[in-house]
Amino acid sequence: MTEVPTITLNNGVVIPQLGFGVFQITPDDTRQATLEALEVGYRHIDTAEMYGNEKQVGEAVAASGLARSEVFVTSKLNNGFHARDAALRAFDETLDALGFDYLDLFLIHWPLPSVGDFVETWKAMQEISESGRVKAIGVSNFQQTHLQRLFDETSIVPAVNQIEVHPYLVQDSLRSFGAAHGIVTEAWSPIAQGKVLADEVIVSIAEKVDMTPAQVTLRWHIQRGDIVFPKSVTRSRVEENFAIFDFELSDDDMRSITELDRKERTGPDPDTFNYVPKA
Repeated sequence: MTEVPTITLNNGVVIPQLGFGVFQITPDDTRQATLEALEVGYRHIDTAEMYGNEKQVGEAVAASGLARSEVFVTSKLNNGFHARDAALRAFDETLDALGFDYLDLFLIHWPLPSVGDFVETWKAMQEISESGRVKAIGVSNFQQTHLQRLFDETSIVPAVNQIEVHPYLVQDSLRSFGAAHGIVTEAWSPIAQGKVLADEVIVSIAEKVDMTPAQVTLRWHIQRGDIVFPKSVTRSRVEENFAIFDFELSDDDMRSITELDRKERTGPDPDTFNYVPKA
């Protein structure tokens, strides 16, 4: 079995650096996709209330034959539940959906600064942490200004910040700010929804090291020290994404990929993204 590197979070919790994401995988497909990922060797699954597939993730973990303690599972607070009581209730519902008595990591999915006070939401997250039902808490899509408010007004530093990161959006300033405060970066959209896979620089490096462009890109993330969780419902692709620990990129290759930065997002800008409740 391939040994996946781990990262120790700021509260001592250990998280596998490579995980399996289930964003945009339909509930009908999630159980089987997650089960196959666990068979391949993944021990870290990233889901969210917003994805609508927590239940199927929990079913896959239960059906895998693995002990609950062997699988690190992350979920995220949905955007409609930022008020304290709603956040506490939403966490209970996440545990119920997963069928777990604890969660490994729970994140605020978006800061939504124009919708509500994410500081109050973070205080609710601290209550959840103090209950002992989650091992670590963190945030997602938080900018430096959002993080600074948490530092100034609350007592627990987020364990992670899950943000969009890929060779066309390297986020070095935000990553460095987080690292200076003990916050680990998790990279979503790690291959920019496939946009970077035809990049001539990445293709050239892939040919040189005899790996695929996706493997080279994921390896770039790993060597930068970020946590990454690619998703696929294709077994061969799931296996390919896992096979990134038997080669290394040179410093020159790492630099060449980082220099592809265009500050180009595939998802919303956290400073302007707003939540609109469904009618």
